[in-house]
Amino acid sequence: MSYAHLDAYSRRLRAAHETATADAPIPAGPRRLIRDSWRRSLDAGIDPDAPGAPSGADPVQVRDAFETHPLRPLLPIITRTLRAVADEGEHIMILTDREGRILWRDGHAATLRHADEVGLAGGHLWAEEAAGTNGIGTSLALRRPVHVYSEEHLMRVLHVWSCSAAPITDPESGRLLGCVDISGTAPSLHPATVALVTATAKLAETQLALRMHERDERLRRRYEALRARPAILLSATGRVIAGDPGGSLGTRIQLPAFGEHMILPDGRVAMLEPFSDGYLLRATGTPAPAALALTFLGDGPPTAIVGGRKVLLSLRHAEILAILALHPRGLTAEQLSFYLYGDDGNPVTIRAEMHRLRTQLDVPIGAKPYHLACPVEADFLDLRRLLTGGDPATLARAYPGPLLARSESPEIRRERDELEVLVRTSLLQRGAPEDLWTYAQTINGREDFQLLERLTSSLPQADPRAAAARARLRAP
Repeated sequence: MSYAHLDAYSRRLRAAHETATADAPIPAGPRRLIRDSWRRSLDAGIDPDAPGAPSGADPVQVRDAFETHPLRPLLPIITRTLRAVADEGEHIMILTDREGRILWRDGHAATLRHADEVGLAGGHLWAEEAAGTNGIGTSLALRRPVHVYSEEHLMRVLHVWSCSAAPITDPESGRLLGCVDISGTAPSLHPATVALVTATAKLAETQLALRMHERDERLRRRYEALRARPAILLSATGRVIAGDPGGSLGTRIQLPAFGEHMILPDGRVAMLEPFSDGYLLRATGTPAPAALALTFLGDGPPTAIVGGRKVLLSLRHAEILAILALHPRGLTAEQLSFYLYGDDGNPVTIRAEMHRLRTQLDVPIGAKPYHLACPVEADFLDLRRLLTGGDPATLARAYPGPLLARSESPEIRRERDELEVLVRTSLLQRGAPEDLWTYAQTINGREDFQLLERLTSSLPQADPRAAAARARLRAP
């Protein structure tokens, strides 16, 4: 983009920024990527006049976190790739974790001093929900390389900065590890810099993949040195490395959160045992116990399905099952009592409730600690998984309402409130009007002022849903 085009774009951005930060609908001046990011940032409560990014850790914590971070061994490669461009352009290089926290930085001395003034320094948080639209946070939010130019930042103090950032993904787990970024004062940072940080991120991922394959090969050699092939060889995260020639397990399996047993796709129980840096999975031939399916979200009564039989549950039994599902590694009677009743709980009461629950459901509940000793499916657990990467439409359909809305259990209330906040925030940030309308039919969504205002501004005025939203806003 030429300087003339940049000047024209800057003028449009300034006008759009003034409109957007005055609680008016965001105009069409910025790129779609930036408009969407501004909306997410404003919905997260970011103050456009904030002095910079907040600090999330002290220097000692940052240093310790970086020393054990998976990207730490790759720092020499990252530095060699970016150093020349950073030095020539008087820019700085930045490496963050998956939360957008700066773990390391280096570069031009004067630029580093300016960076200190806005929090482009170790320990400061640059996720969108902490610092608004910026290269690091928006790249992590979208899981793609991003260039953010000057006035495209939501916070005005960043309008003298431009940044190019790219996320780095762990080939072992598929999870985000962090972000690599080059930042400088505008207009010195050319948008083409995003190609360099993208190449750097891909180089880092390639190195991680090579190291992963080296670990796999060491594991495979130890596995093959055993006299008898001991079933299936897994990595530490559940990737299938050897022992499944037919591919019946796929490339990865979900490791059990509690104990050493798991259920294979063919219904057999398998035993998981540590092996070097991974696991061995041995099929036992034992049939799997009946799965337990829980439906606890929304207005309906809590129900369980076990062995094809549907059971209506009392609120207390539903609370116990929900808490055990949320804590698959198990709880002592004292812990379960505290989660149910708070400080007024009594472990003796818990033991009596557990006896009645086992009798009613005929489902295996292990003791010492208490845990569900069978496969568990639950609508609220499915919702948790969708929150880590599901599309907004699926998320909206999966949330008919709060978790056990009548429960006063401290642990259920904590989980219920957290799910509500996460679903609402995700839909406000990423949802289409249809998704917001679906959420507006839930107990809390029916009177959500911000949600209803969004619907009135995003839906056509003649749309019946927009009329319904306006009527709810006018209701006393």
